[in-house]
Amino acid sequence: MKKRTRNKMIWGGIALAFVIALVAIFWPKTSGPLDNVARDVFLVRQETVQKRDLKHELLMSGSIKALEEATLFPRVEGKLLKNLLREGDSVKKNQTVSLIERDEVGAVYEPVVVPSTITGLIGRVYLDPGANVTISTPIALVVNQEKVRIAVDIPERYIGEIYKGQPATLRVDALPGQEFEAKLSIISPVVDSTSRAVAVEFYADNPKGLLKSGMFAKVDITLAEKKNAVSVSKQSVYTDEETGETYVFVPSADGKTAQRKTVKTGFVNSNFLEVTDGLSSGEQILSFVYGLKDGSKIVLEK
Repeated sequence: MKKRTRNKMIWGGIALAFVIALVAIFWPKTSGPLDNVARDVFLVRQETVQKRDLKHELLMSGSIKALEEATLFPRVEGKLLKNLLREGDSVKKNQTVSLIERDEVGAVYEPVVVPSTITGLIGRVYLDPGANVTISTPIALVVNQEKVRIAVDIPERYIGEIYKGQPATLRVDALPGQEFEAKLSIISPVVDSTSRAVAVEFYADNPKGLLKSGMFAKVDITLAEKKNAVSVSKQSVYTDEETGETYVFVPSADGKTAQRKTVKTGFVNSNFLEVTDGLSSGEQILSFVYGLKDGSKIVLEK
């Protein structure tokens, strides 16, 4: 009985394997983009050589701070009697922001003022009337945001390419599509031994008050620039490991084979590379050509 069951299982397995083999042979196969291309032919794309204004930019990020910020503290202990100003109110230097009532039993004093130490706007009022305060209790924050600053760290390898007054472009996510002019205003005279970076600050005018203290900002600074450079994408240029020769691939006259062409390169940024010799604007080169060799058969992708 056991032997009969075992034989049934064996024949059942054989039958299942036979069915799977038939399905694999006769099942209709979906066609792909390379099905009509011979195995030894490369499907490639073309790229047009163009003149571009190339920039070598350094992208940094940091938080915006008002050029002047002051946290106000009381000069005596007691209770907060009254806030005379609230968030967004304008304030002048030495103008009273809050009043403090001295908390001493059996003595009556005039309220003690908490004056602003700068001219600007009230950014924060931290306490409500009746709160106990000491000389270390913050009462309010005053900001002067007519000009803002952004502190960032720049890697030491770029020190020779930056200078005071260097223009930069400032962007914030809260204001998409808007750009603000900034200038490199402060460069630290020392390099941090741990991060190998130098601390710098950019200043930007903010007459409309659109830039707020605490906003996250991106700063682009142009380190070098080349206008009307004959250029191609970086991934389309190759270097011969043995000879050090730089080259690209171009299609043959009939468009059926790839031809290796030596070029000389110059200015480079994160996306494009200048070709100083070997190519002219308007020519076609081959891109996305991994594994391609001189003389390889090609089919141009449409």
